[in-house]
Amino acid sequence: MKFRGMEDGSIDRRVVLTALAAAALGAAGPAAAETGVTDTRIKVGQSAVFTGPAKDFGVDYKAGIVLAFDKANKTGGVHGRALELVSHDDAYEPKKTAENTTRLIEEDKVFALIGYVATGNLIAAMPIAEKAGVPMFAPLVGTTSFRTNHNRHLFHVRASYETELRKIVGHLATLGINNIAVIYQNSAFGKSNLETCLQIAQGLKVKVVESVPMEIAATDAKPQVATLTKAQPGAVVMIMAGKMVEVFLRDYRASGSAAPLYTISVGITDAPGSAQRLNGGIEGLVTASIVPSPQSSRMPIVADYRKDRADAGEKIDSYTMLEGYIAARVFVEGLRRAGRNLTRDGFIKAMEDMGTTKLGDFPLQYGPGNHNGSNFVDLEMYTRSGTLKR
Repeated sequence: MKFRGMEDGSIDRRVVLTALAAAALGAAGPAAAETGVTDTRIKVGQSAVFTGPAKDFGVDYKAGIVLAFDKANKTGGVHGRALELVSHDDAYEPKKTAENTTRLIEEDKVFALIGYVATGNLIAAMPIAEKAGVPMFAPLVGTTSFRTNHNRHLFHVRASYETELRKIVGHLATLGINNIAVIYQNSAFGKSNLETCLQIAQGLKVKVVESVPMEIAATDAKPQVATLTKAQPGAVVMIMAGKMVEVFLRDYRASGSAAPLYTISVGITDAPGSAQRLNGGIEGLVTASIVPSPQSSRMPIVADYRKDRADAGEKIDSYTMLEGYIAARVFVEGLRRAGRNLTRDGFIKAMEDMGTTKLGDFPLQYGPGNHNGSNFVDLEMYTRSGTLKR
């Protein structure tokens, strides 16, 4: 290589440095693409519960995510790239979630993580994702600590459990019910949200006369029912998820206890199935809902969900599936805004730049210090057949 000025022995140093830099870049070839991203594909990972007593949450949430990804892929993907979801079962076990997360990042080489389920499982996975710089998107978790302790790599879509519990306890206070009892899942999820509920109740001058734990795999809730009945609360708030809710409802109804029952959004997944198994015993249960009714098409994003579900011949139809669909639609929108030159940092910035917006009339808010997404919460009551009414 010959440089200007070499003929008379002088060398222009800037020219030399520029030429050397250019030669180095040429030898190295084009810049490496972001992990999980090729010219034709974006690979996304999920660890969730697909077996055991809480499997409906993972199965339905994944179905909604897949439905939204398929919708995007049918119209050319995101900037010409198809979305691919790699899912592994963690059976609701945090240790397995951690193993799956490491596998997804190191072996499956995913761009981002989406659709994790449960508080303890997210606690196990989040340090691994954060260390690797991998975005964690839309876990089916509303625990307060994840909202108040801001994490650059974690984005929520659903409203927090604090927002749900504030809606429930505030509603009870408005009705003049000032003494309540709480039955909670004996897990990180149940314990942390019990504390949230106690703080909300204290602030609203509602007395919690009793709080009782229950194991997720319990097949008998008679001791818990007896303790709650003895306390004579004006209402019972349930902070539980999965089949244990049915167990409690069965034994509570059989006892003749009359205090009204309230549950957060993750209490019931398969409402028609629960109604059938309980011989209508779901009737009168009030639930917090963090997405609109999947049966109503008044909101455009729900109309899209119903059309895409029908086109796909999908048999699952639940609030959890709709939640997964909405979460994945928000994820796709973030990818779209990040542009063709997709990087993890670019995706995070695109999400933070989203600000206050609506996706199919579903309200969302993101910013550099706010990754919380939606505050949508409504209260609905189950009928005997498992449908919901306001």
